[in-house]
Amino acid sequence: MTETLETSRAAAICAARAADGKKATDIMVQEVHDLIGVTDYFVIATASNPRQVDAIVDAVEDDLREKCLMKPINREMSTDGSWSLLDYGCVVVHVFQPDARDYYMLEQLWNDAPVIDLAAEEGFENLEYSDRIAKIIEGAASHGAETEPSE
Repeated sequence: MTETLETSRAAAICAARAADGKKATDIMVQEVHDLIGVTDYFVIATASNPRQVDAIVDAVEDDLREKCLMKPINREMSTDGSWSLLDYGCVVVHVFQPDARDYYMLEQLWNDAPVIDLAAEEGFENLEYSDRIAKIIEGAASHGAETEPSE
């Protein structure tokens, strides 16, 4: 189980880095395996428009294929380009435009899930958070909910 979680965590961090590389904002990685059991991590990111949603999803898909040797099991998107989802089984990547992100609020739906401190990870250059997401991340940090690399 630990090896699987380490692999899942590495894939989630890789997906978050790819989103960061395409200037996504409000990037969060939540460890949800103890809460929902069907996946290990959610990666949630915000894009400013449909073209950026597509660019982020394409970058995540490319990086996970090249660096983690993973292909998505499923890829879904809204007809208006306001959200997209990549399901890798162990990791599910959600990319939203701001209104859709505020509507679904996945990060609050699973607010008991530990949050990975991406600022402590290598390879992130553009981390930018809205006030709402920054408060969630700060709250997770103050409650000790950040996850450390598995040993």
